[in-house]
Amino acid sequence: MKIKKTHFILPVVIFISALVMNACRPLRNFYDAPKAWSGDYPVKASLPVPDPAKKNVFIIADSKLTVLFDMLAPYYLFNATEKANVYIITKERVPIFIRRYLFVMPQLSFREADSMQLRADAIVIPALSIRDEHQDPVLIDWIKNHFLPETKMLSICDGSATAAATGLYDGKPITTHASDFAYVSSHFSKPVWVQHVTVTKSGNLFSTAGVSNAVEGSLTVIEELFGKETMKKVLQDVHYPSAEIKTAHRSIALNGSDKFNVLKKVLFRKNRDIGALLENGINEFDMATILELYGRSFPASFKTYVLNGSTVQTKYGLVLISTGDNRIKGLDELHVVRTEPFSPAEEADLKNTRIIRYPHEGSEYLVNTCLERIGKQYGPRFRNFVKISLDYN
Repeated sequence: MKIKKTHFILPVVIFISALVMNACRPLRNFYDAPKAWSGDYPVKASLPVPDPAKKNVFIIADSKLTVLFDMLAPYYLFNATEKANVYIITKERVPIFIRRYLFVMPQLSFREADSMQLRADAIVIPALSIRDEHQDPVLIDWIKNHFLPETKMLSICDGSATAAATGLYDGKPITTHASDFAYVSSHFSKPVWVQHVTVTKSGNLFSTAGVSNAVEGSLTVIEELFGKETMKKVLQDVHYPSAEIKTAHRSIALNGSDKFNVLKKVLFRKNRDIGALLENGINEFDMATILELYGRSFPASFKTYVLNGSTVQTKYGLVLISTGDNRIKGLDELHVVRTEPFSPAEEADLKNTRIIRYPHEGSEYLVNTCLERIGKQYGPRFRNFVKISLDYN
């Protein structure tokens, strides 16, 4: 009896279609273009009141896009010194896009900071939306005008493009994310581009390698501003995995093999629907770590939730704005940074959701905790991809 070819072709087509559908959601979520804030602001905040006994740290942000960990890790670490007024500052006080459906309100605009006559003891430049020479001249001029002889400047990851555009790093060492090194350095010939270090230093100018090295860069500047004892206190606060600031670094760029591992994961492994719960008092460092690492694990979806309303205030006073649907349903896991138990009503709402808890008083560096868990879920090769995407080498 002759069997029709369609009997073989149809299952193959169904199998391939299923693979493609399995891959589409994580790939789409990873590559979705950021959407800047539009409409009115739900938060009308007054100007902060600086403590004149403390040093002023300005973290530059771009409302179109600022890399989450690059911005919030330094924000937490400098605040944890208890010796700094730390401000996220933008050209205009507009909510900053940090991930899909999630924004953070800056505390100051350039004009407001100038009206308060605040002097910059440190300026931190995370990776912003523009990674070449076509920088916003207003932003560049503000940085240059506030960089005084005693000011420390720290560029983080691809913030090196903005830092290089100021001209302040001309003839000075600067580094950036290993996977973006060739692209960013090709646009700026005057700095001295270096690799295989977590942090560069030339006088008061500092720069870091990729995303994860925001920690080393911040700790280095903290030690310069406040001394070793304060730096050690902050280092221990986040359970940093070394007794001293790590300086050695392997600059490893993502390659074809790493991308193939991603493709295998999204095609053949379970692509989870993940959520992260945002609550008043949430630790900025822990939140940024969880969102950054699991955002790089190519989940089917990754949403942030607020149980009541649409805004929360973090431990050190930032206002987060969630614009997505806050009904928690259909999740494979919900990641939670809190110490107190859920209320009976909250427990009822979450009874069918797997809760992943991260107590801040734990003894392990949270970056390592998340990487270990990702490795158990998807294997060591995919875990290595996530590490390299963070430049955590």
